[in-house]
Parts: sequence; C-alpha cells; structure tokens
Amino acid sequence: MKLSGSMGLLAGMCVLAGCTGVAPKIPHEQARHEVEATERAFAKTMADRDHAAFAGFLAEDAIFFGGKEPQRGKAQVAAGWKKYFDKPAAPFSWEPAQVEVLDSGMLALSTGPVRDPDGKIIATFNSIWQRQPSGAWRIVFDKGNEVCGDGK
Repeated sequence: MKLSGSMGLLAGMCVLAGCTGVAPKIPHEQARHEVEATERAFAKTMADRDHAAFAGFLAEDAIFFGGKEPQRGKAQVAAGWKKYFDKPAAPFSWEPAQVEVLDSGMLALSTGPVRDPDGKIIATFNSIWQRQPSGAWRIVFDKGNEVCGDGK
C-alpha cells in the first residue's frame, strides 16, 4: 500500500523521528522509581481533595475492583470515587510499600497499606500501572483488600 500526500509525509516523519507509538525502554530501577513517585502523587490527590487530579492518573480502560461489580473505564471509576472526595477530610490514605516493574518496562505493580484517618491499617491496595506511549504511567487495574481480623 502506497501512502501519498500528508499521510505519506507524516509516516515518513515518524520513521525518521522514531515514532513507534511505544515509549522508549528505560532502565528497570528508573522505571521502579517513576512508578513509586506516580503512586505517591496519585495518593496525594486524595489528601489534597483533588478529584480532577485523581482522574488524571486513570487509564481510559481502567478497572477498579472493590464493590459488588468492577468499575470499568475512566469515567465510571472517576464517578465511583467522587464520593471519597466530597468531604473536607480524606476518609483514608495509602502509600506504596513495594513496587515491581516488568523487564519490558511497560507494566508495574504497586502495593501497600491503606490507612484510616487515625493511621490504622484498614486494607491493602494492589495497583497495576501501564506505561503510556508518552512515557507517563496510568493505572489500569486496582483492587483493595480489607485487613482480616482485628488489623493488629
């Protein structure tokens, strides 16, 4: 198939510029630090009461588990989490305790504690992050698990 006109020019420019639609590979330790920083920034949206910033970390096809049915897609997840941003004080907080990145540098897992406003661990979270062609990390899966027993 021959490309002509602006499509051909665009395709040629992308080949010359290395446009593949895939973010260039980065060293494993750098990727791990990026994901940890991204998870911390994501958690800060809750502390800052910034629902719009929270939604900015969601991949378009994100899935969050937690209720009876998973929330599917950025719009549904953002709408489902809006209630956690409505009050002046955050109902919970979280932070990454462990982050691991695939050797491909394209997917990562972050996991850690979820705490109530008094600092008591009430759950753990597990998040899967995907590196976008832009190089930004966006969350694609998230599942929280309540602490079993009395949480001690």
